Amino acid sequence: MGRGSHQAVGPVVVMGVSGSGKSLIGTMLAERLGVPFIEGDRLHPEANVAKMASGIPLSDEDRWPWLDRVGDELAASTAQRGGAVAACSALRKSYRDRLRGLAGPGLRFVLLSGSRDLLLARMTRRRHHFMPASLLDSQLATLELPKEEEGILAIDVAASPGSIVQEACNWLTGSA
Repeated sequence: MGRGSHQAVGPVVVMGVSGSGKSLIGTMLAERLGVPFIEGDRLHPEANVAKMASGIPLSDEDRWPWLDRVGDELAASTAQRGGAVAACSALRKSYRDRLRGLAGPGLRFVLLSGSRDLLLARMTRRRHHFMPASLLDSQLATLELPKEEEGILAIDVAASPGSIVQEACNWLTGSA
């Protein structure tokens, strides 16, 4: 499916801890599906970015307004374009439920997961990102793996980006 072969896929969140490749995979997936990409990091209030850049984990109170913005963007893009892909950590079930409430019941998640060592190596190599590698452990501690939640596909990030996008695309379009 190329850029011009737009099909209604509904809202999708590419989720996972920092360093899992949400932005890269989300961008590639959105392009492949022909829908807008929403970079969740750009929707954080300045106070959240400053907090994380200082090595301070966000609280739930910090995250709610940000999650609301992500959910609202997903809903608007889906209404206008038949779908959207957002990069958003969505670490807890309560966060995913909040996003479902805003983006709609058809919201699906692609969970990018990997070993701590791989994620840490990726974060250490990144440049110009506000999230320091020191926050990886707090993100891993916050992550609630989906149990008995519908509409979530978990993919190991050790695979190539192309393979990850292909697997996610097959699942989202029902051609798996």
